[in-house]
Amino acid sequence: MTSDRRTLLADSAIDVLADQGIRGLTHRAVDRKAAMPPGTTSAYFRTRAALLTALVTRLVHLDQAELRTISDALPPLRTVEELVNGITLLTRQRLTGEGRRRSLARYACAVESVRDPELREILVPRDNVGREAVRQFLATHGVRDVESRTHTLLTCIDGLVFDRLVSGGDIPREALEGLVAAALR
Repeated sequence: MTSDRRTLLADSAIDVLADQGIRGLTHRAVDRKAAMPPGTTSAYFRTRAALLTALVTRLVHLDQAELRTISDALPPLRTVEELVNGITLLTRQRLTGEGRRRSLARYACAVESVRDPELREILVPRDNVGREAVRQFLATHGVRDVESRTHTLLTCIDGLVFDRLVSGGDIPREALEGLVAAALR
């Protein structure tokens, strides 16, 4: 039960952060969102740092599960079209529904991690299915400096997601195709 309650509280914290921003993320706000008695969140996560750590850990877990699901649903990435299709699927999920809410929370946590190395360490998972798929795709296409190109491509895609979270709308497929073409040069 304790583990379930911790997960519920972490999920509620993600929702509070998505709805109210970093200033709105309080133990009381999480209690209300989780429909728990006052003091429940602080009983499980005594400090704001502990609450943020639980939130970020849960966020990364959900993101990695999403990436594994997408990876399992796609064929091996052999062509540019297959890679762009996978990226398109991921960006759409990150911009709609629960994925959008997680994206809003993720970016708030990313800014917060500038001053908190522990959060930053959690936010950058070492085993990332998406990063590995892109890295393998670029490597099999003869790209030099695969690690740098993978990082640059994924950072550009992340920037497009951030832009669309702020400004609205979908990411044009042509933009993703252009990024992939640039990474292959």
